[in-house]
Amino acid sequence: MLDGYFLGHSMEGVQTILPGGGAYHAIIGTLEQVGLAALIAVPIGLLTAIYLVEYGRGRLAKAVTFFVDVMTGIPSIVAGLFILSFWIIILGFSYSGFAGAMALAILMMPIVVRSTEEMLKLVPDELREASLALGVPKWRTILKVVLPTAIGGITTGVMLAVARIAGESAPIVLLVFGAAGINNNPFEGAQSSLPYYIYEQWQLGNEASFNRAWAAALVLIAFVMILNLVARGIARWKAPKSGR
Repeated sequence: MLDGYFLGHSMEGVQTILPGGGAYHAIIGTLEQVGLAALIAVPIGLLTAIYLVEYGRGRLAKAVTFFVDVMTGIPSIVAGLFILSFWIIILGFSYSGFAGAMALAILMMPIVVRSTEEMLKLVPDELREASLALGVPKWRTILKVVLPTAIGGITTGVMLAVARIAGESAPIVLLVFGAAGINNNPFEGAQSSLPYYIYEQWQLGNEASFNRAWAAALVLIAFVMILNLVARGIARWKAPKSGR
């Protein structure tokens, strides 16, 4: 079932009880939704972690830390319901890949904050003090010394956060609404994704749809595995080299 045809075709015009069709539209949807979620979550997560490690003092820092801890334990369905009530019901926007991406960003953000925070704490204070002693402003020290030193661990944390949200199904079922055809515009109209496609095909309950669900699950597993391998490769590439 998993072949070039499956990867290159959608379910447009395909009878679900018959073999055929593919997951191309779902793959496109997953890539766009996860990419948009990363574009939203990574900058906010990085800036939050930098604030907590480099500037965070007093009540505001404690409040931000508490809020991040709460977000870490939020079930994915709650994030989906929040975007559903605010973005679709209150503001009146339609179901779209972007709505799903916002829910995924909520789930991704605390992972990015925590992983980045830990990596920044591992940067020796001597590097910061040496830069500040030379008269370099603190913001420039963070930009030119701290972040480049921790970039390997930060990138690994981001890649693992992306892998974490790639398989989320609950927010996607609520917000993306599914589509049998290809929709390359995540900002308008219903769109599919691999988790939704697996759920949709399994729900149909016939042998052909079961085969498509298993094939899509294998594609999703391969996608997550590739992200993890990339994260391990970056971590090994950026690991400190022992001088001899």
